[in-house]
Amino acid sequence: MAYTRVATRRLSDVIMQQLESMILEGSFKPGQKLPPEREMAAQFGVSRPSLREAIQKLAARGLLVSRQGGGTYVSEQVGTSFSDPLMQLLGQHDEFHYDLLEFRHALEGLSAYYAALRSTPADQQLLQQRFEELTATYAALDPVKEAEADAAFHLAIAEAAHNVVLLHSMRGLFNLLEKSIVDNLSSLFARPDSRELLYQQHKALLDAILEGDPEKAQAKSHSHLVYVEDGLLELSKQKTRVQRALRRVQVASTSS
Repeated sequence: MAYTRVATRRLSDVIMQQLESMILEGSFKPGQKLPPEREMAAQFGVSRPSLREAIQKLAARGLLVSRQGGGTYVSEQVGTSFSDPLMQLLGQHDEFHYDLLEFRHALEGLSAYYAALRSTPADQQLLQQRFEELTATYAALDPVKEAEADAAFHLAIAEAAHNVVLLHSMRGLFNLLEKSIVDNLSSLFARPDSRELLYQQHKALLDAILEGDPEKAQAKSHSHLVYVEDGLLELSKQKTRVQRALRRVQVASTSS
């Protein structure tokens, strides 16, 4: 009887696969510095040469970047599939913001649904922290800081969903999403009580996830984005009316 020979895997390949999994799941994020070699070798229970070989293999594939005397980092290129010139072009044209909001409906609704089902105590603690960081920015009245904190909160929800495709789709959109949120918040804050309403919406979304209610979490994500979409549409109409009135004034002054 013929037997299939069982291939023995190199230890460095086993370590490499573990590191790949940690990058995929978001334990190591783009641009993040890896722990010191000695510390990682101790945590994995392997020799430093085996760890070093695994790191070199990942560096050769462009996933890690080693800096002379500065340690090893996850490549900034990981998760940037949405950062090509076309996506940057989309981010610069206001008329496509509604398309982005529709895409957020799909991605963030699913993220909220699965976060409510799968989030661990550690995920929930991070979500609470991101929410508190977001609400702390409201007092500063700075849309840029609020946008950064807002995007970080929604990204934490994607991490808590424990779906690597959803996570990297959201992370790939992070820069574009952040610009969209800056534009959205700058416009929405012209409405009375907008910050209070946004606070209530984010709090309701967080509570639904912490309660472990996936349908409610998805619904709260949806209602939050509907509010943003409706607010932007109304502000766009107001802007059109102002421009129309200005044109009438200009025409009247020219003809008189």
